[in-house]
Amino acid sequence: MKIKQLTDQFLLIGSLMPIALLASCVASTPTPSGQSSDSSQIESFNPSPSGKMEAEQVAVIHSDMGLSEYLRVAALNNPGLEASFNLWKAAMEKVPQVKSLPDPKFNYGYFIEEVETRVGPQEQKFGIAQTFPWFGKLRLRGEKAGEAAIAAQERFEVEKRQLFFEVKDAYYELFYLSQATSIAQENIELMKHLEKVAQAKFRSGSDVTGVVKAQVELGKLEDRLLSMEDLRSPIAAKLNAAMNRPSELEIPWPTEFDLTLIDFSSLEIAEALRKSNPELKALAAKILEEEKAVELAKKEFWPDLTLGVDYIDTGDARMTGVSDSGNDPVMLMGSINIPLWYGKYRAGVREAKARRAAAFQSWKDKENGLTADLKMILYKFRDAQRKISLFRDTLTPLARNSLVVAEQAYKAGQSDFLELIDAQRLLLEIQLSYLRSVADREQRLAQIEKVIGKDLLSLMERTITKEIQP
Repeated sequence: MKIKQLTDQFLLIGSLMPIALLASCVASTPTPSGQSSDSSQIESFNPSPSGKMEAEQVAVIHSDMGLSEYLRVAALNNPGLEASFNLWKAAMEKVPQVKSLPDPKFNYGYFIEEVETRVGPQEQKFGIAQTFPWFGKLRLRGEKAGEAAIAAQERFEVEKRQLFFEVKDAYYELFYLSQATSIAQENIELMKHLEKVAQAKFRSGSDVTGVVKAQVELGKLEDRLLSMEDLRSPIAAKLNAAMNRPSELEIPWPTEFDLTLIDFSSLEIAEALRKSNPELKALAAKILEEEKAVELAKKEFWPDLTLGVDYIDTGDARMTGVSDSGNDPVMLMGSINIPLWYGKYRAGVREAKARRAAAFQSWKDKENGLTADLKMILYKFRDAQRKISLFRDTLTPLARNSLVVAEQAYKAGQSDFLELIDAQRLLLEIQLSYLRSVADREQRLAQIEKVIGKDLLSLMERTITKEIQP
């Protein structure tokens, strides 16, 4: 059988291959500066506005938005979270790749000197072959990639929990700052009132010391208020960054806030940590991935099988009357690779086992660290919760009464102005400490949720909500 046209095409391709290789070498020759010809394009590359994240419209923040709306905006717009999600998607796409057979191989040979046979000269040969990995190799590769995809999914969950914590942390800090600013303004007005009381005492014949102390204290309060107002911008920038908004955009003060009292025990939280923490789950998936790697390394001792078929194009016999003249032979072919160098494969098994041991120790180390961190977070949470009750129910009423008594005693001439200022300072510090404890408590709750990887409201059966009254 004659296939002259196909032969000519293969000969043409073969003659052009050296030219193509030479051209590729010339194209990749380094420039005089030592950089490739494409380096200037790489260095000058900048993300274009046509990118997805750049093209998205900046999220609009309203004054009546609550914490849940901020979390939703951050989840939809944060580029770090989207990057982690795409890494998870990429890991999932790895599974069908490693489970597939390798590409079949096509081979072609041309006899420069034809091989004469009884039925005619052999002119060229075509063949195709497929390699089949040893039994179980493809399955193990797929399972290994599947565990890696699970680990990527859990790392996405880690990124999401970290993002939600950052949003909550900034939101509660902004809440504290808004309330503290309001309290500071009230105390400035209070100090102005006390200054008038001191001026009245001065006009009635007392010394000017009270007026001077009132003015000094008023200046200190105004400076403290300015510091609080300046702090608003960096906190808002942190919240804007989480929502992928320009840092200079303003964030409105939180208008509503409820203190949610949740009953839970340390044992419940510790159990939730072991079961739900995404970092531990990612490392557990890594251990299983390395388990599959060990099994796969043991499979490398077994050969892979290659099956194929060859077709030889044979010309007509030179002598007439030959039976089967010009018949083209077809040959089945099989081969295996010989895993001869056992030392290499034993080293591969030892490497896989070492990686498995390292993955387990990393999991154990992370569990120990998270458990210790959780104990400190729970301490800070309970300490803040205890201070809330102390400041709100006990110290604040006492400080208010103390200020009233000090003002009356000063007007009656039974105490000096310094005692009145001390009473005012005490009230201010208690009010700010109460607000600080409220914010600290909610921030520690958010941190607990990040560590255990689950919302506390979905974890606990009983919740009590009580409105904050500074």
